[in-house]
Amino acid sequence: MNSLDTATKVALRDAVLAAADDDTVRAVVLTGSGKAFCVGQDLKEHAQALASGDSGLAETVREHYNPTVKALLTMPKPVVAAVNGVAAGAGASYAFACDLRIVADTAGFNLAFAAIGLSSDTGSSWTLPRLVGWAKARELLFLPRTVKADEALALGLATEVVLADDVLPRALELARGFAAGPTRAYAALRRALEFSATHGLDDSLGHEADMMQWTGASHDHRAAVDAFLSKQKAVFRGH
Repeated sequence: MNSLDTATKVALRDAVLAAADDDTVRAVVLTGSGKAFCVGQDLKEHAQALASGDSGLAETVREHYNPTVKALLTMPKPVVAAVNGVAAGAGASYAFACDLRIVADTAGFNLAFAAIGLSSDTGSSWTLPRLVGWAKARELLFLPRTVKADEALALGLATEVVLADDVLPRALELARGFAAGPTRAYAALRRALEFSATHGLDDSLGHEADMMQWTGASHDHRAAVDAFLSKQKAVFRGH
């Protein structure tokens, strides 16, 4: 079920950071193997830590979960979640950090933290209210339950709901489209949305001007304008 033991958390963190830093990678797909997307923290391993007298939760949040989710949220390229099955706890939070979520009709999300006496982690206190609103975020965190695919779509937790066999192909289709698109523009859009989430109107307008200047100086923008004027299809190189 892709529970997050230490080895998995380290491997996932390192893979996500490597993808974020690799300029040849122009889109990322995050998915799970088998029947689940990710069920969150491995509770068997966690129980051993509790037995030793220290939960180790602050350490693993800082060393594993936070670097991974920050990279998913801020890398200068689009990220698509292919939610092939249940996504619970940190697994749901990882999906919420992606730009788009393609969700199997048999999948669901569960913010299971309070059910085991814990607060939220992996950025869910930041992403969830931005996806579903303040009141619904409180409901889903205080009263954890499985939000099935159709409800997830209605709430905005899912971008699309497709048959289970179509989840990864659809996510890859989107990612390939992004990989052939204007990468700098996608990066600027991500930065603009993140900036506006924590700044007022005037600052956000000023930041938009900065992002327009940055993208306006790109090869892709010039190529797109030239292609439009010559009635050709633009070819984006990602810079």
